[in-house]
Amino acid sequence: MKQKMKIRNSVKKRFRITKNGKVLRRQSFRRHLAASKTKKRLRNLKKVVLVHETYAKKIRKAMGK
Repeated sequence: MKQKMKIRNSVKKRFRITKNGKVLRRQSFRRHLAASKTKKRLRNLKKVVLVHETYAKKIRKAMGK
């Protein structure tokens, strides 16, 4: 009998999978030193973006999907 793979909690906290199987992630460079970044840049960094398909496959596997 094949065993179920445990989900990696670190991956579970950082990524989300859509109904279509695409992997979403938050963007970096927004935690600190915000004064030197433009308002437009900070606003755009708020957005959730897609993970590139080469990495998405590994992330889906780590999430057990």
